[in-house]
Amino acid sequence: MRLLGYLFLILIIVFGVWPYYHLYRLDDALGRDDVPALSRLIDVGTLRENYKHRLERGLGLQGGGENPTGALLWLQQNLGRLGDAALEQTITLEWARDSLKAAAAAATDERPAYFLAGVDFAFFESWDSFIVRLGELGAGATHVRLRLQDTTWRVTDIIR
Repeated sequence: MRLLGYLFLILIIVFGVWPYYHLYRLDDALGRDDVPALSRLIDVGTLRENYKHRLERGLGLQGGGENPTGALLWLQQNLGRLGDAALEQTITLEWARDSLKAAAAAATDERPAYFLAGVDFAFFESWDSFIVRLGELGAGATHVRLRLQDTTWRVTDIIR
């Protein structure tokens, strides 16, 4: 019984350290501009979806129960068609890499600006969601959300 308790404790510790290890892998891939490694650590499709949802909320195109008119109606009708194409051209692996590097550079005075040097806070939101804040809490901070996908923690959102 005692052995089972120790194994359970070790599993909890390993699970708690696991996303921090993936942050180290992300820092290493960003530092070396290792595109194949970055593609395994960044979920570009989910990044696009999250930006699309924020764009729709910002334009008032979701919920609300109101019937849009004029420009909002036109935006709502064309956002799916035009918005998806624009997001696919804008939100790319290279964009994510550049955004993460810029956020790290803004968060630390170290040069070269390593991703881990810019991390001010990193902890679980839930068992499968991990949030990282680059820079001090406030207007200049960038939040990076990682989600557990299969056996890898992947960047799924970058919030500036």
